[in-house]
Amino acid sequence: MGTCTTEPCSSRWGRWGGRLGAWVQMEMTESLGGDDPGRRRQRSAGKPRRRWGGLRQRWKMLGVFEIDQRHAFHGQTCMMKEGLSAAVQNTIDNPPTNELSDDDFRSEITQIHQEFQMKTFAGKVFANLRSSLGITETTYQESLCSESCYLQFISNSKSKADFFLTNDKRFFLKTQNKREIHFLLSNLHIYVDHLRNYPHSLLVKFLGVHRITISHRQKYFIVMQSVFYPDERINARYDIKGCEVSRWTEPAPEDSQVIVVLKDLNFKGQHIVLDQQRAWLLRQVEIDTQFLQRLNVLDYSLLLAQQPLHHDERQQGLSLATLIVRTKKSVNPGSPIYAGVTAGEDSSAPPRLSAETDSFCLSRASGGGDPPPSLEDFRAQNRRLLPNFKNPLHVIDGPEQRYFVGIIDIFTVYGFRKRLEHWWKRLRHPGQSFSTVSPPAYCLRLCQWARDNTA
Repeated sequence: MGTCTTEPCSSRWGRWGGRLGAWVQMEMTESLGGDDPGRRRQRSAGKPRRRWGGLRQRWKMLGVFEIDQRHAFHGQTCMMKEGLSAAVQNTIDNPPTNELSDDDFRSEITQIHQEFQMKTFAGKVFANLRSSLGITETTYQESLCSESCYLQFISNSKSKADFFLTNDKRFFLKTQNKREIHFLLSNLHIYVDHLRNYPHSLLVKFLGVHRITISHRQKYFIVMQSVFYPDERINARYDIKGCEVSRWTEPAPEDSQVIVVLKDLNFKGQHIVLDQQRAWLLRQVEIDTQFLQRLNVLDYSLLLAQQPLHHDERQQGLSLATLIVRTKKSVNPGSPIYAGVTAGEDSSAPPRLSAETDSFCLSRASGGGDPPPSLEDFRAQNRRLLPNFKNPLHVIDGPEQRYFVGIIDIFTVYGFRKRLEHWWKRLRHPGQSFSTVSPPAYCLRLCQWARDNTA
């Protein structure tokens, strides 16, 4: 990957970046199922070659791209990185306490840079949340602010937001409008309480909320943990809403390196095979969707990815120590060990292994002459394997597949506009299921999807 400099950039990123994002969104919406079919037929009449030729070109745009110095978003991301580095450094220099006050949830800190300003919202709250997930401030800063360029993720989503990934693909940065940011901040207290009460929650983990201002132009963005991490051997990704209208995505051409997030109809005929883990997953989906129902939101998605287990990982009846060692084989050797936080807060969590048991399993895990893994590595892998421990990565092992699961896009409130859309879609799609339904109906439907598609 290339190196991203932090030298001053022109404010033209706002204009050109916005135009590129709008053009990409328009092109993909038209070509990948997000537009009205009647209008598509009218536009394509008499121009079949241009339409299909353009579609082939647009397929090439899907995926992940390095934001180097020639990229339209280079200036914007350089400023974001500089601002984030200073914001996180402020937290490093002033560590938050475990006790959060109401003022901490309302806090806004503005830092002035050479060509822009960065505002950080509820900085202590998010720092506290990052700590609860086992993410140190130093690690967070290194990932967000390394010299390596950010990556742009272009998908077939209808969202107008811009998506960026840190170079190690550990954290997502997503632009949001002011209303969505206000919704998140106004519900931040109960969101944090939910994660405290249910440390195994599948809800997306928000790690920071910021606003960057350049020449009186403001751009809000959030930082969140990537559900699909580590992604080296993931072979399929799905965005599930539990309905059928507009829920099909054309798969990427065979042998293509394009990353395509598939949808409900693409998953038809398959199952998430978890065996003994199934009951836990169904219960957690129910808890999280009921929480979102209380927030009066809908249109959120259950993200799902699958990664085949290695042959020796599929063997049954292996000792816990062997399970821990073999799990490392599914993680890229260059990736960090994902040390979560210790169990204890959740009454459903099993008791932690004793120091004597730790030592015994470590000695067993070092068979064959290999050096034993460190005690912290052992505990980290133990937490990854057992969903009864906190698992911020949402990694669940079945008999043959490793699944990455998370619930994202929780900002759509069921207001007057969505109620009108619901009635319009009832007329347009009689007898079919579509995404715009009341929050209680949405909650029940996604829970039913999970029950019907797991085993």
